[in-house]
Order: sequence, then structure tokens, then C-alpha cells
Amino acid sequence: MAASLGRAAAGLLTRLQTSAPTIRTLSSSNSFSQNIPSCLWKLGRLNHVAIAVPDLEKAQSLYKDVLGAQVSETVALPEHGVYTVFVELGNTKLELLHPLGEKSPIASFLQKNKTGGMHHICIEVDDIKAAMTELKKKKIRILSEEPKIGAHGKPVIFLHPKDCHGVLVELEQA
Repeated sequence: MAASLGRAAAGLLTRLQTSAPTIRTLSSSNSFSQNIPSCLWKLGRLNHVAIAVPDLEKAQSLYKDVLGAQVSETVALPEHGVYTVFVELGNTKLELLHPLGEKSPIASFLQKNKTGGMHHICIEVDDIKAAMTELKKKKIRILSEEPKIGAHGKPVIFLHPKDCHGVLVELEQA
């Protein structure tokens, strides 16, 4: 699964950042390369991988007590319909998600995936509004009209998994 996630993420990153191909001639004597202007925004680092869990206390205990990770307190995010807990990993974080309310998107995810599982990846961007504009032009569906404030207190958007090689992608303002 990790290998397929890596390939999907690499393909997605390439698709999100490539606004147009580089044009090259085949002549060796006239090796000419013309770069088409790039995006007005840039992808940053992987912020976190989110995991939906049916039992938040058990999941917190696994990462804290068994694996020895630093684990945050539980935070309720009613606007998103989730409880969140962050697990610090040094180079990134895991976000443990648990349903908050019956209409929670995590509740429906857990109905289909009883034991939980990877829900989404979150990548930072330097300009979320520019990213939205550019992605809409590239026919990438965004799941909301405007960014919402996410678990880190920063604007976030989600990209439709069907447009991102089966991966739900969250973009977060850096």
C-alpha cells in the first residue's frame, strides 16, 4: 500500500504542478528548450496523512503508549464534523479522525471501512486562492466553493479523489 500511495502521490504532485509541457526540438545541433510559464503558486511539504479511526482512544494509545510518539489532545472541529488528534512524526504528522455527529463525512467513511484507514493526504501551498483558480482551469474539482478553516487554523480545500488518482487531497495554506 505504501508503494502505491507513493506512486499516486508522485503522479498527483506532477499533475498539480505542471501547467504545460516543456517543448524541445529533436535536432542535436539546435538543442533548444522553451519553458512555458509555470504556476503562480507552489506546492510545499507534506503536512499530514489523515487516518479515519473507529475508536479514537485506542488509536491515541497505540501511537502514544505503544509506539512512543508525541500525541496532541483531541480537538473538536464541528464545521468539518470531526474530532482530530495529531501524531508528531518529526518530518510530518498523522491526523487521526473520528466522527463528530451523524452527518460527519468520517462516519460515512467508517461505515464503508469498519476498521478505519487512510482518509486523505494534506499538502501545503503558498497561495491557496491562486491554487484554486489554476486547478479549476485544469478541470480539477474542488469540494467547496471557498476555503474552510482547518485543524491548524489555516484555510484548506479538498480536491476530488477522482481527479487525483483515487486520493482525497487536502491543500492547506502554508
